[in-house]
Amino acid sequence: MTLSGTNTYLIGEPAYVIDPGPSDERHMQNVLAAGRERGGIAGIALTHRHLDHAGGASALRDETGAPLAASPPRQHITSFEPQADELAIDVELSEGDVFGPLRVYETPGHAADHLSFLAGSVVFCGDTVLGEGSVFVPPTGGSMTAYLDSLRKLQTLTLTAICPGHGPIVWDPAGKLAEYLEHRLDRERRLVDALGRGLRSTDELLGAVWDDAPTVLRPAAALTLEAHLDKLEREGRLPDKVERLSTGF
Repeated sequence: MTLSGTNTYLIGEPAYVIDPGPSDERHMQNVLAAGRERGGIAGIALTHRHLDHAGGASALRDETGAPLAASPPRQHITSFEPQADELAIDVELSEGDVFGPLRVYETPGHAADHLSFLAGSVVFCGDTVLGEGSVFVPPTGGSMTAYLDSLRKLQTLTLTAICPGHGPIVWDPAGKLAEYLEHRLDRERRLVDALGRGLRSTDELLGAVWDDAPTVLRPAAALTLEAHLDKLEREGRLPDKVERLSTGF
């Protein structure tokens, strides 16, 4: 689910590190070496606390003394993905804050604490947009409604590139964001149609709406289905007797 791995970005001189990545010694040494080439590391910013993005954050802070910045922790939120719940941060970030060269935008959906960072006309968006494929939006620790709102928020920015948490840089931001929105709305239209035809079980709905999902991703598709059902329920559009998953991770 991390494609070719997690992307760590350094911007500025001295450098601000965006998403130090997993707890991996070789990866951290590469980040430190890149930081030295840029006059040191002045700050560390997290898009969210999932371990593939934040697992190495504490070690990098200890090694450099640079302040660690992230969204305030969201209490009583469970998550499908392992995350650094007990991570101590030095700077709490919220909408409109500035951290070094980075302006903060709150972009929840993939995770409740998710942030994106704008530098000039480039946005570092963690797992809000990927360089390829689609983003996993869980029913716990995330929200399909919030995710769609986050995509629309990014559409209001004047962008030349999207630097995603996984996969290659996106050089057509407007096209990618429109593609992402249409993908989610098409899933919703197909789901509403399937429900209208009387389908109610998880297997039936997955077969009708996520028929393109490889077998290995079917459990993740089932959780994304649950996130769509949550959205329909909140909007008063969910029929009775739809099978629901237990999501008490």
